[in-house]
Amino acid sequence: MLKYNYNMLYSMTGFGRHEITAGDKLLMADIKCVNGKQLEINLKIPALLKPYEIAIRNLLAATIIRGSVDCNITLKKTGDSKPVQVNTDLLKAYYHQIQQLATELNMATTDVLPALLKLPEVLVPSADSLTNQEWAAIEAGIITALAMLNNHRKTEGDALWADIKQRVENIKSLSQPIGTLALERIEKLKENLREKLNQLDKNITVDANRFEQEIIYYLEKYDITEEQIRLAQHCDYLNEIIQTNEIAKGKKIGFIMQEIGREINTTGSKAYHATIQKHVVCMKDELEKAKEQLLNIL
Repeated sequence: MLKYNYNMLYSMTGFGRHEITAGDKLLMADIKCVNGKQLEINLKIPALLKPYEIAIRNLLAATIIRGSVDCNITLKKTGDSKPVQVNTDLLKAYYHQIQQLATELNMATTDVLPALLKLPEVLVPSADSLTNQEWAAIEAGIITALAMLNNHRKTEGDALWADIKQRVENIKSLSQPIGTLALERIEKLKENLREKLNQLDKNITVDANRFEQEIIYYLEKYDITEEQIRLAQHCDYLNEIIQTNEIAKGKKIGFIMQEIGREINTTGSKAYHATIQKHVVCMKDELEKAKEQLLNIL
């Protein structure tokens, strides 16, 4: 089992390759992972490893956790100490394809047998099973390939987090002037209400206390103080998530992004102020860019 650094983010995208020597056998493990909502493993292995397919899948699942995985393990070479078998069906299939292509290109197909025997899976070991030592070597090789993949994911995760963090800081910076603008907007709303009241018929008597209550009620509907406080809290919470003792943080960060978006949208719907609306539009733009990067986070 590979060790993770829990104080950082990992990307779902990565690649690892390792050549494995197990007894007299030489194998190549290629593991590629891209982003995906769940864990999806596409595994291709030689017949020799079929008894260990579940063990290999469990190893991949425990390490990669989430993403779309392509794992291809090929048998490159076997030693001379043990006989090998020729996969005649596969050899014939290769030959018919080569013959068809040669006919189309008007080329000769003589002396192609040596080349056919070098193609993947044509020569397979006659032994039906691996020894415990050989499987242990293959398992260690797969773990090495996974370690290379994780190093790749860590490097890309650092870059993704740097960009997301900058976007969130931009949102916080854009929201800071909104508090001052909101106070100016409240005063302007009060003045507008008083002007409209003064335009009423002079014979109408207005209860001053009731009028103040109505103004307070009216202004509270447009107050965005709570939205600004929650927005700042959500932005700060992202940094706390990075410190949590879990490796897959992408979905949790996604939930926080949704909350940030909700506060931004509510601020925009209550704004009734051109400059505040401009800040809201810019914050939405930064949030969407952060969400794009989030799609690749484990």
